Amino acid sequence: MKKGRPKLPIKLSKEEFEQLNSISHSRSLPHGLVNRARIVLMAAKGLTNREIAKQVHLSPQMVCKWRKRYLRQGLSGLHDELRSGRPRSISDEKVALLVRKTLSTKPKDGTHWTIRSIAQETKLSRSTVHRIWQAFGLQPHRQRHFKLSTDPFFVEKVRDIVGLYLNPPDKAMVLCVDEKSQIQALDRTQPLLPMGLGYVEGVTHDYVRHGTTPLFAALDIATGQVLTRCKRRHRHQEYLDFLNHIDTNVPQELDIHLVVDNYSTHKHPRVKRWLAAHPRYQVHYTPTYASWLNQVEIWFNLITQKAIRRGTFRSVKELVSKIEQFVAKYNLKTKPFVWTATADSILEKIKRLYQRISETQH
Repeated sequence: MKKGRPKLPIKLSKEEFEQLNSISHSRSLPHGLVNRARIVLMAAKGLTNREIAKQVHLSPQMVCKWRKRYLRQGLSGLHDELRSGRPRSISDEKVALLVRKTLSTKPKDGTHWTIRSIAQETKLSRSTVHRIWQAFGLQPHRQRHFKLSTDPFFVEKVRDIVGLYLNPPDKAMVLCVDEKSQIQALDRTQPLLPMGLGYVEGVTHDYVRHGTTPLFAALDIATGQVLTRCKRRHRHQEYLDFLNHIDTNVPQELDIHLVVDNYSTHKHPRVKRWLAAHPRYQVHYTPTYASWLNQVEIWFNLITQKAIRRGTFRSVKELVSKIEQFVAKYNLKTKPFVWTATADSILEKIKRLYQRISETQH
C-alpha cells in the first residue's frame, strides 16, 4: 500500500492555536474560512489529508492546498485572494459626462432626469446609470424642503435657545411649548385588511372626517416628561388655560423658561398680562421659520407616527382618548432628547446653505 510523500508537520504556538480555534467556532465569519481553520487544527493533530477531507467534506487535493498555504503564509494564507474582476467597459470620461449632465441639466420634457430618460440620452444602459448614480449618491427624483429664517435677530435667538438646551439654568425648568393644530379624527370607509405573511396591512384611500382637536404640549427638556391638553379650539383662551395647567403641575419654587414660536396666540395682550402677573415665567421665542429649534416638535413627530397617522377614529372623543393613552404610557418610561448641536455649528451650517444658494444664483 502506497503511503505517498510524507507531509510536512504543522506545529502551532499557543497564540496560533487560540486564533485558529476561535475562527473554527465562529458563527459570523465566512464558512470557507471556518473550514480552513478546522483543516489546519486537524492537520496539527496529525490527521492525514484523506481523514481531514472526510470530516470537512472537501477533496484531499483542497485540503492539501490549504495546508500548504498555511505553511507558507500563516493565518493570512487562509483568506481568499482578491480577484481582479472584469475590466471596466465605461471610461472615466463617460462617467464624468453622466454625472455633469445629471447635476447641471434637466430634460426638455420633465422636471428631473429618470434612469430611463438619461440612459436614452447618453446611450448607456439603465443598469449602468443606476450603478453610477448609486456610487455618487445622485437622486434626481428626490427633494429636501427648507426655509431660511428672515428674523433680524436670528443669531441672538439661536444662541439664547441653544444655550438653554446645553446649559440649563439652576433651580429652573425649561419647557418647550407648542400646539399641534387640526388633528383629524379620520375613519376609513371600509374595514382594514390585517397584515399577513407576504402582504402588508390594507386600508382604503378614502375616509370620513369626524372633527378635529388641537393638542397643546409642554416638554420638559431635563426629564422628557410631557404635559398635554386637547382642546376644542386653538385660540389665546385655550393657550391661557394650558398655561394655568402648567402652573398647577410645576413646583412653585422653580422658575419656568418657556420656548415658544412666534404664533400670534403666544403674543396676545391677555397672554402678556398673564405672564406679567407670573414673574417666574420667562419666554424665549424661536426665530421665524425655525420651529426645528423647539424640541417639542420632535415629540409631535413621535406621537404622529406612533398613535395618530395610521389610527382609525370614529369620533373626536376616541381620538383624544388615544392621545391621552399614548401620553400616559410615554411618560412612564420617557428619556430626554439629547441635544448636541452648538449655536456655532448651527450658524455655520446656515452660512454654508446661504453660500450654496448664492453660488447657484450666479
